[in-house]
Amino acid sequence: MVSNGKPARCDAVIIGAGASGAAAAKVLCEAGVKVVALEKGPWRKKESFGGDELANINRYNLWPDPLLNPRTWRETAEDDARVDLFCPVPQMVGGGTVHWQGWLPRFTPNDFRMRTVAGDLKGASLADWPITYDELEPYYQKVEWAFGVSGEAGANRFEGPRSGSYPCPPMPMSRYAQKFHEGCAALGWNSFPTPQAALSRPFNGRRATVVSAFAQQHGDPTGTRSSALNVFVPDAVATGNYELRADSYVRELVLDGAGKIRAAVYEDAAGELFEQEADLFILACGAVETARLMLLSKSGRFPNGLANGSDLVGRNVTFHEYSAAVGTYADPVYAWAGGGYVSASTFEHYEHDESRGFVSGGHIAVAGVGIPLPINWRLPGAPSWGAEAKRVDREQFSHSLAIAMVLHDMPQHDNRIDLDDKVTDAWGLPVARVTLKPHENDLAQGRYLIDRGGDILEASGASSITKVYADRITGNCSHQHGTARMGDDPDSSVLDRWCRAHEVENLYAVDGSPFPTGTGANPTLTIMANAWRVADRIIAERGRARP
Repeated sequence: MVSNGKPARCDAVIIGAGASGAAAAKVLCEAGVKVVALEKGPWRKKESFGGDELANINRYNLWPDPLLNPRTWRETAEDDARVDLFCPVPQMVGGGTVHWQGWLPRFTPNDFRMRTVAGDLKGASLADWPITYDELEPYYQKVEWAFGVSGEAGANRFEGPRSGSYPCPPMPMSRYAQKFHEGCAALGWNSFPTPQAALSRPFNGRRATVVSAFAQQHGDPTGTRSSALNVFVPDAVATGNYELRADSYVRELVLDGAGKIRAAVYEDAAGELFEQEADLFILACGAVETARLMLLSKSGRFPNGLANGSDLVGRNVTFHEYSAAVGTYADPVYAWAGGGYVSASTFEHYEHDESRGFVSGGHIAVAGVGIPLPINWRLPGAPSWGAEAKRVDREQFSHSLAIAMVLHDMPQHDNRIDLDDKVTDAWGLPVARVTLKPHENDLAQGRYLIDRGGDILEASGASSITKVYADRITGNCSHQHGTARMGDDPDSSVLDRWCRAHEVENLYAVDGSPFPTGTGANPTLTIMANAWRVADRIIAERGRARP
């Protein structure tokens, strides 16, 4: 592919400016590394966000436009793929942290050794991580303090050892959280305030977070929520070493004669092509798009995709599935009272317990029924339109809550991302095709966790309970992992323990793609901590800024 321009060479190109790309940029730039970030989406300012539920939830204001950025999905390779907006993540500066709820639990020590803990699982490709909790723990602490995370150290009795406390105390307790804690206490289960990317008090020059019902799937017009957009990107920009080019679609990575990446070929908003040369290249596109870009970057050396001599790029993909038990109460609990930060959690059913008959467990937390206003609120099984829908809205909206779970789905070799041979995006490139069939372990684990949510609702006085079991993995959490698995053996992994490609010396990936397993908790804290760890390693190996 011929480009029209060649900007000045830089030290590092980071593709993506979301959670992982911005975290790596902050660390590298503060060490004097000259970084160019290429972000496919726009660089939006806080003033462009708001509480328009129709725009944000129903009209793709923050989501990828399915006409421009489609994906396809099929259950097995024998099935025809259908167009499906599978596991979308906002494509803009800040990525998924622009619209997130901001739950930031740590993984537990056993998450990094699930193959050792649980043993072999037929049909799954379980693998231990090449790193341990203790190796990552200092970086958990760094991210928590950079973001001003609100939480209570030690409240989760299943949490691993900590080197310090949270910078901010927990956010104010909502009525939802009160009900959740009451139910867990009645059952004798440990519960705790979910660590959140929000400031319960002024911190590091930023004022306390404005508590609003418009959190999940809404951008923050106040700029007080902690996100990559509000924290890491400004930190990187302040160094003078960070050039962030939004609306820049990277089409491929091209190699030099020695088998190293020479340049990223990208298209700007006007459709002009450029080649950005650098010493090293860091992928931070999200697990799906990172795999897609590697597969698009074919060459004589790598005819099946960049760093894909093992045929493992795109394989072992995992996605969390979010579902819930929904309860209603005789007395009102006031839906979304106290704002969207309704978080309370339990890891009581998180760790592996062989007696349950399945592997692993998941994070259980309180949540709302749908998105904050009745426009998108509906009880399971209730009509979505008409007089009866209005009656249910009036009578139950302020009387309902959900106990939700994060499903730890199992990696499988044939669950993968590849390139669709029929569907292209608006730029004419093959879209990511998701091939994903749930493991029987996923379905059994999901039913168990939903039942435990029902137990909490019953113990907290719910008058009716509806359990919504997941029958397949839809990617509705926007959590993606595992398409470029890290490991010490090049025959069974794409990246090494430092997230550098085994086959391409100057290629790294720092999003969820290196994860050998998805674990049962929200992944973004671990993604950012790992990106910080990798950036520190790059600095140590390659030196700080050149004179």
